[in-house]
Amino acid sequence: MIIDEIKQMKNQVLEGQFPQWLITDPEVYKLEQERIFGTTWLFLAHESELKEPGEYITRMLADDPILLMKNSNGEIKAFLNSCSHRGTRLCTEDFGKKKAHICPYHGWSYNLDGELIGIVAGNKVYGEKMDKSEWGLRPVPRVESYQGMIFGNLDVNAISLEDYLGDMKWYFDIMLGRSDGGMEVRGIPQRWVAKANWKMTSENFAADPYHVQTTHRSAVEMKLTPSDPLYASYGHQVVLNNGHGINVITSVTGQSANRFQGMPESMWPMFEKNLTNEQLDVFSKVTNFVGGVFPNLSFLSSCSGTEGNKYNHLQFRIWRPISPDQVEIWVWYMIDKALPEEYKEKSYKGFLATFGAAGTLEQDDTENWARIVEASQGKMARDRKLSYNNVANYLMGFDNVEADPNFVGPGTAYPTCYTDHIARSMHKYWFELISAQAEVTINE
Repeated sequence: MIIDEIKQMKNQVLEGQFPQWLITDPEVYKLEQERIFGTTWLFLAHESELKEPGEYITRMLADDPILLMKNSNGEIKAFLNSCSHRGTRLCTEDFGKKKAHICPYHGWSYNLDGELIGIVAGNKVYGEKMDKSEWGLRPVPRVESYQGMIFGNLDVNAISLEDYLGDMKWYFDIMLGRSDGGMEVRGIPQRWVAKANWKMTSENFAADPYHVQTTHRSAVEMKLTPSDPLYASYGHQVVLNNGHGINVITSVTGQSANRFQGMPESMWPMFEKNLTNEQLDVFSKVTNFVGGVFPNLSFLSSCSGTEGNKYNHLQFRIWRPISPDQVEIWVWYMIDKALPEEYKEKSYKGFLATFGAAGTLEQDDTENWARIVEASQGKMARDRKLSYNNVANYLMGFDNVEADPNFVGPGTAYPTCYTDHIARSMHKYWFELISAQAEVTINE
């Protein structure tokens, strides 16, 4: 069985060698859908995307289409986007505002609480015995939020979202809770499909500043980023629980040329009010936060711009697996609500030019992800007998980089971002979930 073959790889995975055949193997992919995407917390939306009662958005929770809507009490509800009559996708729009949702197939209608409220010719074709209360929309088993970020989980027995995030909450508080009013999504999530495997894209953001200087060489040549080959290494790579991690990138001096990522000084009193002294210390020195929440949520807090001026923004993105060699990429642009409108608009334009679907840096990454897939699907790369060394190398910092006990934030922090500590932690947690024997409980 495939699971037995995976278990034989345990020592290699724990020692920084990831067998290449595990990347795109179809049987491994099926296990991932069940044991990883069926049990972990997956990002769905930000609360600012649903402002008024009746507003709705449609998302995906791995392979399940999801309908989120705000009811008349201001509560956000999440349901399987499927009519309970014959299973047709109920809502086909990406977003909008309605008092009720009507199925395009047979006309069954549902209110903002997911209750079935109307059946075409109901009394005539179903009689009096049909109980509409038994045929409402199916709610997502678990829905919880943190700092405005809405997550869903298909496993009713999963640990709470806050327990799952663990020490990542400390860093999320800096990025999401630093200013009065919190963050808001600007525009709609950008979305496109790429030739890639979700493990490699997640790892690229969460664990691999090492690629920046080479992959994004064009940005160096255009003077968008420094020419120092080590510039993305300065700072700390922080390993957190459950496969999460974050790179707190500074500069060669350990400081940032622009305090609080260049945010306007008018915002600083908010930061001092909303953050602890330790969080302020980290935030004041950082140039970029980049990391991820396992399995497929990544984030980047950086500065982008045009015409020589740079403006801070935060992006969240998910890598939704479509197949072993394809992902659907979703990218949310977020910004502090309290910032001036002019700053927000300039920041958004800078984001689109660099990390939009056609952005300079985005195209660089996409090419490499496709090449990983192409090189991992042949017979040599998928040789399970290991007759030669067909493993990906994650040995950077394995035995020559020690944790820094003086770092003020939670987690195990290493004094360089050019290391594979987060990647190895991700692979370890991946292995634990894949090897787990417990069955997922979707419905009680």
